[in-house]
Amino acid sequence: MARTAGSHSDITGPRVRAAALRLFAQHGYAAVSMRQIAREVGVQAGALYKYTPDKQSLLFSLLKGHMDDLLAARAAESHPADPVAALRGFVEFHIAFHLERPEAVFISYMELRNLDAAHFDVIERLRRSYEDELETILRKGREAGVFDVPDTKIATLAVIAMLTGVNTWYRAGGRLSRDQVLTIYWDMVRKAVARD
Repeated sequence: MARTAGSHSDITGPRVRAAALRLFAQHGYAAVSMRQIAREVGVQAGALYKYTPDKQSLLFSLLKGHMDDLLAARAAESHPADPVAALRGFVEFHIAFHLERPEAVFISYMELRNLDAAHFDVIERLRRSYEDELETILRKGREAGVFDVPDTKIATLAVIAMLTGVNTWYRAGGRLSRDQVLTIYWDMVRKAVARD
C-alpha cells in the first residue's frame, strides 16, 4: 500500500511540504530523511515520490515557493516615488512578511548551501531581483540627496540582514509589539542611510 487510507493527493502534497519545512527548520536538511518526512505525514516512504522526485527537489520547491510568495506579495504593495517613503514601505513590508514565516526564512538562509548548482542559481536570481528593488530605492535616495550611501550594494545587503535578523529574536506576546518593532527598525534604517 503506497498511501495511508484516507489520504488524498490535494491534502497530502501540502502536508508533505509543511512537514519537510518544519523538519528541515528543526533538524537541518542533511539530518532529515525522506522516511522521517513520510512518518510525520503518515504515509509510507515510497508514497513521497508521488509528490517530489527527491529530497533535493523538495528543498528547492520550499525555497522557490518562499521567494515566489515574497516577490508576489511585494509586487502587490504600493511603491511610492519618494525614496524615503519607498524605503519605509520596504522596511515595514520585509519585517511583516518574514515574521509570519519564521521556518521558511530560517531554511531560506541556512539551507541555501545544500542546493545543487542549478537550483542555487535559480534562488539567487530571485533573491537578487528582491535585493535590486532596495538597491534602486537607495540609489534614487542618494541621487535625490536624501541618503548618504557610498556603496548601495553593501548598504542593501546590510539593511536586509538587519531586517531579517528580527526573526531570530522576536516573539509574539513579548516585550515589544510588532508595531513597536517596525517603528524601531524603521528609525534605525533611516538613521543609517540619512544624509546628515
